[in-house]
Amino acid sequence: MFRSLLLAAGLLSSFSLLAPAEAQSLPEEIVNALNKVWGVHPGFRANHAKGIVGQGTFKATPAAAELSKAAIFSGDTIPVTIRFSDSGGLPNVPDGSPKAVPHGLSIKFHLKDGSETDIVINSLKFFPVATGEDFRDLLLAVAASPPDAPKPTKLDLFFKAHPRAPAAFAALQQPDSLADEQYNGVDAFVFVDKSGKKQAFRYIAAPEKLVHISNEEAAKKQPNYLFDEIAVRVAKHPVVFHLEAQLAAPGDVTKDPTVPWPADRKVVDLGVLTIDKIDANSLEEQKKLLFLPGALISGIEESDDPLVDVRDGAYAVSFGRRSQ
Repeated sequence: MFRSLLLAAGLLSSFSLLAPAEAQSLPEEIVNALNKVWGVHPGFRANHAKGIVGQGTFKATPAAAELSKAAIFSGDTIPVTIRFSDSGGLPNVPDGSPKAVPHGLSIKFHLKDGSETDIVINSLKFFPVATGEDFRDLLLAVAASPPDAPKPTKLDLFFKAHPRAPAAFAALQQPDSLADEQYNGVDAFVFVDKSGKKQAFRYIAAPEKLVHISNEEAAKKQPNYLFDEIAVRVAKHPVVFHLEAQLAAPGDVTKDPTVPWPADRKVVDLGVLTIDKIDANSLEEQKKLLFLPGALISGIEESDDPLVDVRDGAYAVSFGRRSQ
């Protein structure tokens, strides 16, 4: 799957230079819409352009092995590569800017047999839209709604038709540190245990402590305060997150990422994610990395959430373009 996505990304990126708009795929349309909002910055991601790469380990709990037969839950200490990121397509966005949220956390697990699997999560509590088409249209509405646009703007009209979108953005907060933020898997996946039993879930990466600051305080910080702070912190001592799974109950919607599940749903501690190094050559390393939410292994399957495949496609297109 990984190789086929890379090949498709390269072909699509080359073809899009010549193809008319109607021939473009939805992932291409999304990346093009991101470029309309943020501009084109060669060598950088179309979204979450600003980031920092680190290394660490993951060690699962016995409870995780009961839920899933996936190799990452074997209980072995598994090497991981992580990337923290700011939102948006600006490589130099100030960390305290409203444009920098939601912050992202991507995790790539390196398994003994040479295979890899990814988790791609962010600080949104739920996603603003339910489909790739709506995400494309949201981006186009943002691009068409500059500060001097007449009212109601296209974004105003989009928000009126999609009330979950402004609610998702309104719930965002600024962290004092990338280590003190909670990252949520807004897409649903499915665990498969050794007997074949299936359980829908969403990921959570919970920090040791959750600390938010006001938008006003964040705006006064240095432009790179989050990335500078995480590098200093990890150099002093490892940063720890608990990887968790919120389990769906019968009747919970798995195909709509705009709908969070009730807070009383069971949450299982899957294991400890320890980050003990920030790469000195992070800027170059992150350009070569591709994290795909749909890069799964046996024991974890996609649900009926349509955004997983759309995200995979858009990330692959973005990777192909920045690699050219």
